[in-house]
Amino acid sequence: MPEVGGAIDPDNEAHDLIMSVFGGMSKGERNRIKIRVHSAMASQTLVEGRYLGGRPPYGYRLVDLGPHPNPGKAATGRRLYGLEPDPVAAPVVARIFTEYLRGLGIFAIAEGLTRHQIPSPSAHDPARNPHRDTRAWSKSAVRAILTNPRYTGRQVWNRQHKHESLLDIEDVTLGYTTTLRWNSKDKWVVSQRIVHTPLIDDETFAQAQDILASRTRTGPAHGVKRTQNLYVLRGALIHSACGRKMQGHWAHDEAYYRCRFPEEYALANHIHHPRNVYLRETWILPPLDDWLSKVFLPHRLNDTIDLMAGAAPRVGDEEEAAETARTVIADCDAKLATHRAALEAGADPALITQWIAETQARKARSEAEWRTMTKGPGARMTRDEIARLVRSISDLAAVVRQAETRDKAEIYRQLGLALTYDSGRQKVLVEMNLNQHSAATRGLPVGVRGGT
Repeated sequence: MPEVGGAIDPDNEAHDLIMSVFGGMSKGERNRIKIRVHSAMASQTLVEGRYLGGRPPYGYRLVDLGPHPNPGKAATGRRLYGLEPDPVAAPVVARIFTEYLRGLGIFAIAEGLTRHQIPSPSAHDPARNPHRDTRAWSKSAVRAILTNPRYTGRQVWNRQHKHESLLDIEDVTLGYTTTLRWNSKDKWVVSQRIVHTPLIDDETFAQAQDILASRTRTGPAHGVKRTQNLYVLRGALIHSACGRKMQGHWAHDEAYYRCRFPEEYALANHIHHPRNVYLRETWILPPLDDWLSKVFLPHRLNDTIDLMAGAAPRVGDEEEAAETARTVIADCDAKLATHRAALEAGADPALITQWIAETQARKARSEAEWRTMTKGPGARMTRDEIARLVRSISDLAAVVRQAETRDKAEIYRQLGLALTYDSGRQKVLVEMNLNQHSAATRGLPVGVRGGT
């Protein structure tokens, strides 16, 4: 850094003070930019009713309104977009509000729409939510339509906000994780005038909100926080009958996974599915740990490597995936340096050793993926690459039994475990995908409602 005449010395108190000052200045400038952008977008929505991006709500489609009003953006070819009724989906929105005001419940409306073979929002626009079920209307989809004020012709913004939280409060260098959270209605920004064709009038929307409010269950008392339960197999367990991820459910001080397809989706899809399917977590973990231990035993490593070499998938030359792998490798190198520094500083050796094993396994996977991506279309991992990958993970599998619950969940996620439960045969099929990119594309749900 020019201010210190060279590289930063972390042991120098003056250098540490300079970095603290610069860090505070950077954070302050970031907050000022965030406030300015938020204020500008709120004003554009309130006064102009401008469409600020994002996917259009079901019942509308995007229409080009001409060049962007900002001359600088217009010079680069940016366009201004708005909403217009979708001739196929708009009548469905009107039907939902009409039936709800007539006294039908949310599930009855979803049942009728599915019975009449009206495509659900995900089926109408498959790119909208590729992870959701397209066979039937869900209750959550009907509820989302009934609570969306954009159908009255006004633009709405700030229904959600990005919440940032530190990954590790003891090590801020690991950065933040960002999640979307719903804002209360008093924070929504609604345009002062009608800016696109309304599908329903204000009175109809207000009546629907009154009915919804009267039927809404009350949450916990003020000041009472819901218990946050940890599910080790979160997002990894799928019910074979419907292909949906099973939801975490805590009962009698134990973790369960359940599938309630008929409760979430309309029954007219003709799928043979029990009303509720439950699977206790403690029934799965011991056999799963036994399987992992056997797969990575020293005398079975060669068989495991041969099996994986024969089943190694072909990977295309995707620049984005290769760049992601390089980023993960750099991130792992930084974490390894941090872990070693913590070990030298006197931290718990057992805990740090486990962290190092997890990070090394993640780095080995990413290095193998990066080498595969840079070989060109149709390339396959060599047996030597798979061998290095498996041997690095064998150390990780060895600590699974003694790992804490949260650490065990992370190990399973890093191993790319996917479990399919056949409730009829009472069997669980376990698959392991060590390709970091493929595992990442499956995604992890942020909630347990709807089509997760």
